[in-house]
Parts: sequence; C-alpha cells; structure tokens
Amino acid sequence: MIGAFIAFLNNTLLNIALPSIMKDLKIEASTVQWLTTGFMLVNGILIPTTAFLIEKYSVRQLFLAAMGLFTFGTIIAGIAHIFPVLLAGRMLQASGSAILMPLLMNVMLVSFPVEKRGAAMGVFGLILMFAPAIGPTLSGWIIEHYDWRMLFHFITPIAIVVVLIGIFLLKDKKEKVVMSLDFVSLLLSSVGFGGILYGFSSAGKKGWDSPEVYGTIAIGVISLFVFIILQIKKEQPLLNFKVYQYPMFALSSAIAMVVNMALFSGMLLLPIYVQNLRGISPMDAGLLLLPGALLMAIMSPITGKLFDKVGGRILAISGLTIMVVTTFFFSKLTLHTTYNHLIILYSVRMLGMSMVMMPVSTNGLNQLPKRFYPHGTAMNNTMNQVSGAIGTALLVTIMTNRTQSEAKTLGAAAMKHMTEQPTPAVVAQMKQQIVMDATLKGINYSFLIATFITAVALVLAFFIKRSKPAEDPMEGTPAKPAQKKIVPKLAEN
Repeated sequence: MIGAFIAFLNNTLLNIALPSIMKDLKIEASTVQWLTTGFMLVNGILIPTTAFLIEKYSVRQLFLAAMGLFTFGTIIAGIAHIFPVLLAGRMLQASGSAILMPLLMNVMLVSFPVEKRGAAMGVFGLILMFAPAIGPTLSGWIIEHYDWRMLFHFITPIAIVVVLIGIFLLKDKKEKVVMSLDFVSLLLSSVGFGGILYGFSSAGKKGWDSPEVYGTIAIGVISLFVFIILQIKKEQPLLNFKVYQYPMFALSSAIAMVVNMALFSGMLLLPIYVQNLRGISPMDAGLLLLPGALLMAIMSPITGKLFDKVGGRILAISGLTIMVVTTFFFSKLTLHTTYNHLIILYSVRMLGMSMVMMPVSTNGLNQLPKRFYPHGTAMNNTMNQVSGAIGTALLVTIMTNRTQSEAKTLGAAAMKHMTEQPTPAVVAQMKQQIVMDATLKGINYSFLIATFITAVALVLAFFIKRSKPAEDPMEGTPAKPAQKKIVPKLAEN
C-alpha cells in the first residue's frame, strides 16, 4: 500500500505542474497530455501481463521489480531537460505502476472474505485517496518555490526507502511455475490498445480526416479484435475475456470504463482553465482541489462499510447522479467564475466519485470464482487505464478542435466590426482575448461531452444487482474466498 501510495501521489503531483511544463519546455496542451496518456498507455499495454506475472512469480519478486522500475523512471524524469526524456521517465514509472496496482488488488482479494471486502477496500481507498488530497497542494507549493523537476526529486528518496524496506520485510517464496509468456498476444494487445490511443491523441493536431489518425485507429481495432478471438480460444490467455461471462463483472467493468473516460479528462482540463485562463497560482490551484480530495478520502471507508450493508446499486446511482449534475455545471464556466464556486463544485463531484468506483468494481469482482481473481483485477485495471487514456485523448482533442474553430469565428467577427486600422498593441491584446475566449469555449464543450458520457454510466447503474461468488465450473461448487491470513499462506495463494 505504501508503494502504491507513492505511485499514485506521483500522478496527482504532475496534474498541477502541466501548465508550468508547457511554458518551460515550450509545448502545447496536445503534446503535454502525452505525460498523462503515455503513462496510461504503458499501463494499458503492461497490465494484461499482470495475471501471468502474479501466477508465475512471488509477491516479493514482483514488488521489488515494480518499485525498481518506478524509482528508475522517477530519477530519469527528474533530470529531464527536453520533453522526450521526460516522457521516457514517465513511461518507466508507468511500467512499475502497472505491476504494482493489480498485485496489491490480488493480495487483498485473497486476504479477505467477501463479507469483509468492502471495509478492506475502504481502507485501501482511504490510503490511496490521501494521495490526491495532499498531491495538488504539495505540487502547487513546490512549483511556486522550486522548479517542476523537484516534484520527481522529492519522490525519489521515498521510493528508494520503500524498495529497501521491501528487500528486508517481504520474505515470501513461490514454487517454480512452468509458464511462458505469449508474445504474439502481447504484441497484438500492444498494437491494439496503442493504435487506438495514438489515433485519438493525434486527432487534436492532425484532424480526424488525417490518414495517420483513422489509419492507426483502424489498425488498433483490427489488432484488438484478433487479440480477443485468440484469447478466447487459448487455455492460458494473457487477458482472460471469460471473466465477462459473469454479468455483474461485465456491467461493473462497463460502468468503470465510462466513468474513467469522463474523470481523467477533468483532471487535465481543470488545471489548464485555472492556471492558464484565470491566472490562479499553482499553490492556489492545488488548494482548490484539496477539499474535494479530502472528502473523497474520508468517504472511502464509509462507502466501503455502506457497500457491505446495502450493496453497490444505491451507491452507484446516487454517486453518478451527483457526477452528472456537477459535470454539467463545469460546462458553464466563465472567466469570472468565483474561486469558492469552483471549490464547492469540484468537492461535490468528488463526493459522487467516492460513491461509485470502489463499490462498483468490488461488486463485480465478488461474482468471480477465486481462480479468476488475478484475471478480473488485470482486466479491470487494463480497461480502466485504456478507457481513461482514450477519454483524456478524446476530450483534449475535442477541446483543441473546438478552441481552434471558435478562435477563427471570433477573429473573423472582430475584423468585421473594425472601422479603422488597429495599432500593434491593440492587435496583440485582441488576439490574447480571442485565445482566452476560444479556449474557455473549448473547455466548456469538453465538459458538456463528459456530462453525456457520465449519463451513460448512470443508466447502466440501474442494472446493478448484489453479487455473490458464482459457481466455479472447474470445481462444480460455489467458489469460497480464502479465509486464512495472507502472511503464512501467501505462497500457496
């Protein structure tokens, strides 16, 4: 959990820093978003291998490998002076993070019985939600007083300490398992997820009619289709799509994917609006996000206990209703929206979010037989990362395209109403105002699209039913979760 906390904290630190990185490295929003989408892309490519890795290697081996990669990536990103090096560091961090999160989820699933999982997931959520609670504020303070690279220098010594503690404290062993990684499947999933994401991400700069955009999306879709067919036929698939034969798992996965598409985009759009358009300092931008993140952290164990009592349906419907309403209000931002209004809106949106993600995913996983746990967590994490990355790329692309079209319209209207030749100073001021107005309209339009995306998840939430472990066809009896403590039985599990 400490290792996962560090990885999650790193992500929330960077969101507030994106405008500063854009200025320092002289890059645009469509380029800087690769620090987010690239991170998620690597996660999406590597997470399918985690079910295989969890079955083949011990927790000790995987944890040390994951934290080692994350630490090395943090060091690389901290010394970056050009964007490609920074992106490479981020992708190394992602390769470690991709292994860490499913590993932790699997450890928790085999540690707790079904009736205690909600509370366990609540504690897990509390620890992970503490990262976004302190992340933006800490990031804002660091950026105001130091260079953005200090965000990585700050994480590096903590990550090194976590690796050293892991070396001495994790002692589990595992019998040698004869398994080989299916490289054809890995290649197909990489090309599939990578092609789709690259196409969506490139559309902001190149346009939807570019052969590079629709070509890579088409290659990605075909590769993904072949990958799915291949996995269904295999006895030991890289990503087990048979988990989707359990209806509550399939439904929870669909809801989580739709919510992630809307959620991650907001994390990128809001810092751009607050800092670039409103001129709010990084520190104040971080403080703006603090109450919402704290509220989400406090609510996490509460929703965990509520889930154990009332199930996921009521929580999901309530949470998604809140999210739809608040996301719609975010599509009505102006250049004069008050700071307090933004804090309240963001905090209420996070309250809704706390009632959705963990209860929905836990309800879905509860229906799976025990042997499907690694595959269920791998599938969930893969689809969450890929949908989040596609959502971010799609909504940033929508924002960019809308901003460009609005800028042309506003520019043409301004020229039309001019009666005399303006001075260079007036032209510069007019251009700046047009860019700000156009960007605002682009951001508002993206939030409006995100509202409709979230509404789809709300409709799906009405079909949620309380899950119980399904009968395992391999055993012919209902699968019973492990009741024993994880420490002495870790290798066996």
